[in-house]
Amino acid sequence: MNSHPIRQIIASCDKAISAKDFDALMAHYAEDAALVVKPGMIARGKDDIRRAFIAISDYFQDRLIVEQGKMQVIEGGGNALVIMETVLRFPDDQGGTAETIRRATYVFRREGDGRWLCTVDNSYGTSLLDNNIV
Repeated sequence: MNSHPIRQIIASCDKAISAKDFDALMAHYAEDAALVVKPGMIARGKDDIRRAFIAISDYFQDRLIVEQGKMQVIEGGGNALVIMETVLRFPDDQGGTAETIRRATYVFRREGDGRWLCTVDNSYGTSLLDNNIV
């Protein structure tokens, strides 16, 4: 699955997040998309998602770096489920850099023109279940 077009889309999104290029990032989201900002907080629609990414960048002092790890893409019915490792690097309390790896889940929808757009962005993956979130 290394050559799946969604892999390149996610790599572009990771670069856009790291570069704070929110226009480029939003080009890969559907108008009706949802983003899990943190457990219990979901941004809905491109305007809210954009604001959430700006707030996340501010929170990490504009030093959040996002990269891909292992990835599986499963297609069905015009949708794709992406299960992957998301590597996050950000400032720690001691002035250094911390790293965490999340097992993320994403859903993409193939549009009529063939483009894949993200409809559900959940960098927390199934760990949301650990927080008893409904």
